[in-house]
Amino acid sequence: MRALVRRAGAVAVAVLLTGGCGERPVPGQTEWEPAPGLPAFDINPVPREQLRTGGTLRWALAEFPRQWNLSRGGGGPGPAADVLSGLLPYVMRCDEKAVPHPDPDYVKDVTVSGRSDRQVVTYALNPRAAWSDGRPITYRDYAAQARALSGRDERFRPATVPGYDRIEKVARGTTDHEVVVTFSRPFAGWPSLFSPLYPAATNSDPRVFDRGWAGRIGPTAGPFRVEHLDTAAGTLTVGRDPRWWGRPPKLDRIVYQAMDVAALPAALASGRIDLMDIGSDVSAYTRAARAQGAVVRAAGGPGSRNLAFNVTRPPLSDLRVRQALMLAVDRKAVSADLDRLAQPLNNHFFLNTQAGYQDNSTGLSAYDPGRAMRLLDEAGWTRYGDRRMRNGKVLRLRFAVAAGDSVSGREALFVQEMLKRIGVTLDVETVPARRLDPGHVRRGAVDIAAFSWPGGPFPVSSLRSNFATPKGDRVPGGDPRADAAAIDEAMDRALRELDPVKARTLTNDADALIWRAASVLPLCQRPQFVAVRSTLANIGARGFYDLAYEDIGFQAGGER
Repeated sequence: MRALVRRAGAVAVAVLLTGGCGERPVPGQTEWEPAPGLPAFDINPVPREQLRTGGTLRWALAEFPRQWNLSRGGGGPGPAADVLSGLLPYVMRCDEKAVPHPDPDYVKDVTVSGRSDRQVVTYALNPRAAWSDGRPITYRDYAAQARALSGRDERFRPATVPGYDRIEKVARGTTDHEVVVTFSRPFAGWPSLFSPLYPAATNSDPRVFDRGWAGRIGPTAGPFRVEHLDTAAGTLTVGRDPRWWGRPPKLDRIVYQAMDVAALPAALASGRIDLMDIGSDVSAYTRAARAQGAVVRAAGGPGSRNLAFNVTRPPLSDLRVRQALMLAVDRKAVSADLDRLAQPLNNHFFLNTQAGYQDNSTGLSAYDPGRAMRLLDEAGWTRYGDRRMRNGKVLRLRFAVAAGDSVSGREALFVQEMLKRIGVTLDVETVPARRLDPGHVRRGAVDIAAFSWPGGPFPVSSLRSNFATPKGDRVPGGDPRADAAAIDEAMDRALRELDPVKARTLTNDADALIWRAASVLPLCQRPQFVAVRSTLANIGARGFYDLAYEDIGFQAGGER
């Protein structure tokens, strides 16, 4: 049984409006006081026996998924992941601190054994677990998914999911309900695999893998099943699955409806929807907070905002210049929109609400323009009025903003003003969104760019490429970071360590080296704001916490 995690505590987020919504704050000042620390989750946890049985939850989606196979390249999580979490097996579920645990509805027990060159994970499956077409969930489903996502079969075009490429084989144990997964080399992030799990039929045929879940949802195995899907209308209705072997859902059904983002607050206020993701829209936040019968739930989100520096060319190849830029940025003021309500982040891998988080910045996370100017003086950049020069050359940098990205645009203006105070000229340039990634920065096309990066229980797996030494001659001038090789090895040690506590320590060792290299400045853990009907329980701003969909419901006396 998935136990409800105790409420982390209510959070009051005060938005102090000093004029019309959407006015840009003056750089260096704040319209909103940062929250004193957003909780890990805010879902109004209520024991299921205290909830009303029945009712319909109307869940608004900003966009309607066209591809429901998250394993397929280009599929991506987004709204599809929110829907499929109540329809497909997620073998491991995270608590509010991003610590994964086996879901007993699918896995009764998991054992891990390993050596320096080999790792074996054995899953004891719940024999009652079955797909909606009646087929039992067995080792065959695990084996087919591992093969399809390994990258070794060119007929499949999977999304890049770290870990599947390290699986040597998946075999049957003593029964069909025992899965023995052997890794060719240790992989600390093994709990991230097989979640979600798709049926063997999906992963055994490249055509089904590619097209079988396009515009439709195949066999499911969760508390809910598909009742009606209308891609043209952007609606999906799921209802209780009578085959479900776990605790029966409290809701009768969930109706997912794609709606224009601008229309969501009005739909919430009029009672046409019960749940909407606010994102970073200040206007949506304000309107949703005022809606009668609704409440905005707030938590630390599962992602971060960061400034990445190009270390490959002068002047940023000079460590002192990079350190000066970091010290010159007031992170409490630079974050745009609702990100300004978040606490600054002092770790490149772990987020503030996550197990393993600690501050390894050794002073570089402080706002200290005086020290920044001294570092630039030491680096030979002399100040002349509003500019700094060395050998007749102005200290001028380029901040790249993806076309159409208003958040990055506002952040760039904040940084531009802050760097001006220490004599650094910053030009803001717009580039096509498809060209802007961390590699684009490292290749020297720009000097600075802002990125949103996902968090997770094993962040090194997903973030390693953002900090690793570029290979070959793809980067002009190479990588001048003195600790480049040490950073690579530290991340690899964390990936190989199977003890989760030791793995967190090794991850922090890598983080300390990245701070020393001054190549990326974390800005904040992005906050998460979800507006819900006030009578809804066990759902809201979940952070890392994986919802138990069968426990979502309305409190006694609630509508719907």
